This record gives sequence, C-alpha cells and structure tokens, in this order.
Amino acid sequence: MQKLAQSDLYTLEAYARERVAFRALALAHKQARTVHVGAHLTLLFEDRLTVQYQVQEMLRIERIFEPAGIQDELDAYNPLIPDGANLKATLLIEYADPDERARKLIELHDIENRVALRVGKLPPSIAIADEDLERSTQDKTSAVHFLRFELSSAQITAFKSGAATVIATDHPAYRAETALAADTCLALTADLD
Repeated sequence: MQKLAQSDLYTLEAYARERVAFRALALAHKQARTVHVGAHLTLLFEDRLTVQYQVQEMLRIERIFEPAGIQDELDAYNPLIPDGANLKATLLIEYADPDERARKLIELHDIENRVALRVGKLPPSIAIADEDLERSTQDKTSAVHFLRFELSSAQITAFKSGAATVIATDHPAYRAETALAADTCLALTADLD
C-alpha cells in the first residue's frame, strides 16, 4: 500500500471545509477495521485512509502548515500503513476508571508482545510491538501500542481464501480471543495486496 505524501493531504483551509465529510468517511471506514478482544482490548487495523485521517487531525490540532512539520507527521504515521505482507494495528487498552486503568497497566505489563493473529491452522503471527519507540516501562505497559503482524505467503493465501482468523492474547492476566468477522476480513484483504 502506497505511503502518504504531502500532495495527498488537504491544506488546513481545505480540511476545515472538508472535515465533516472526511471524518464521517474515516469513522465509517474504521468500523469494520475495529476488533475488540475481550472487554478491554481494542485493535484498530490501520491503512492509508485511517492514517491520513490521523495525520489530518494532528495537523489541524497542532496548526501545522509548514512543509517540514507536515513531513514530520508523515514520517511518524506512514509506518502504520501496511506494505502487503503484514497487517498493522493500533492496540488500545481501555478501562474507563482511571484508578482501575492504572492498576491494570501494571498487571498487563508486556501484553503488547503477547497478541497473536492466527489464520486457519497455520502457526500464529505474534505481534511485533512499538518499533518506533518503547512505550512500556519496566513496571507497566502503556495504554496505546502499535503492532505489526508479519504474514507468510501461506497465511496471506489462507486469509484471502476465507480461512477463519482469530486475534488472541495469552497474557496470564488477560486471556481472550476474538474471531474476525467477515466484514473485517474483507476490509483487511486490501491490506495484503
């Protein structure tokens, strides 16, 4: 999947005009790309549109309009766009109560390295977490991680052929798995071209 360039982005003025429609498009697009694993883990599978939305929002919030600043945002977010041999996701650890969240982030230390994608009966792809920077400390995990699931040609072929696909974690403090819905598999198939 092609990375974003500055020429692909709206200017701040154009984005102000287009934001409502573009936001609606992006949020609708994200629905099929969102997978809940148990009650407290959510994976948002990223692609070119989800990344463009994130970049546009960052430019808007930070009022970035200079080419160097725009390129910094692109450099930060372009690595989240899959390259045809992998799926990439933002992992969110979600607990509404701040005190419970603080406790759980300690309990769930290293969970980002214990998330797997299983396609059919093939060996799982274990997530490669946070390649851009370390988000966890020695004592606790972060509430947000960036994951890459590298897939073999056999996994890609099986996935595209409709093999049952599951996201799971075997963390001692959080064991859960979710089968990907048909609309999610369909949405993710484009990431593997």
